[in-house]
Amino acid sequence: MNSDYFFWEGNPVMFNLGEITLPFAVSIPGLILAAVLFIAAPYFLLKREDKDSAGKRRRRKRKKESDQDGKPDELSGWQTLGILAGAFVIGQLVFLVLPGATIQQFGPVLIRWYGVLFAAAFLCGYFIGRKLFIDAGKDVALADRLLMYIIVGTVVGARLGHVIFYDFDYYIRNLHEVLFIWQGGLASHGATVGIMLAMWLYLRRHRGIRFFWLGDRLVIPVILGGAFIRLGNFFNSEIVGLPSEVPWAVIFARVDMLPRHPTMLYEALICIIIFVILVSIYYYYKKNPPEGLLTGVFMIILFGSRFFIEYTKVEQAAFTETWMIGMGQLLSIPFVLFGIWVLWAKLGKKSRPTQKAGAE
Repeated sequence: MNSDYFFWEGNPVMFNLGEITLPFAVSIPGLILAAVLFIAAPYFLLKREDKDSAGKRRRRKRKKESDQDGKPDELSGWQTLGILAGAFVIGQLVFLVLPGATIQQFGPVLIRWYGVLFAAAFLCGYFIGRKLFIDAGKDVALADRLLMYIIVGTVVGARLGHVIFYDFDYYIRNLHEVLFIWQGGLASHGATVGIMLAMWLYLRRHRGIRFFWLGDRLVIPVILGGAFIRLGNFFNSEIVGLPSEVPWAVIFARVDMLPRHPTMLYEALICIIIFVILVSIYYYYKKNPPEGLLTGVFMIILFGSRFFIEYTKVEQAAFTETWMIGMGQLLSIPFVLFGIWVLWAKLGKKSRPTQKAGAE
């Protein structure tokens, strides 16, 4: 029976770089000092001109203009790179004469398919998002700054989502392992919440941009990134489905010899379909869709399909195995409802006729 199904025993490691020896010993305390300098330096550099009243007036004027047109008063990419390089050099020079732990060799370095595809998701998402900002006449520097917010929000949200909703009992007893993201354990629902919080933080500093306008420009690259990440799950033979005899079942040799639903491929296919739908809507409205439309469609289709795909998936949270619906389904419901609300609130009101004052 097993010979009738696709047999997958792919190696999650793309290639092995072996041990890497640095040309010089790097001070670990020096790296910590460099991180502190890198975080603090932009604040002092941007505030330096406030020493005189004229400088303060100029800065307030620029900040007001920044809030209106969405172009913040921040350091450029080259300036940020220069600060990073300078902070690293200073940190290492300081600890040339001070004792401290150093590192000169690390490895073996294993380049994994999941990591490469995860990075590719952000890279492709950045270029797509950059193009969408250009289409809207926005400064591309805004997209550059948004990238870091989204990376941090995605990783932190995905990790905390897994810790809180899928394996809380374990991590509450092993708090130090919450940071061990290389051991696996990222939740897409948590990533979505993390991205939304990152958007909120980003918009606090860029008040010329609206939340749902930004959401409509993010869901296109995000859904394509979701397809990349689910392909990475396939290479890792993780998030597998229940045993099945459907013709397209896959035997994941690293798990067992049972043919199973390739649920991660189902989700990757759904992501690609949603990507095509969102792009089609975007161009149908000549690159200026009604605000909230893409966000609402994204939420409804992605998490609505996720609800049904969960029926083919091995339950990730052991404590929900006796529940009527699994944790993934339970977490999907609020997002579907949110998508429906977005379409009703942002588009439904526009389609309803307004009643004149005094009319019955």
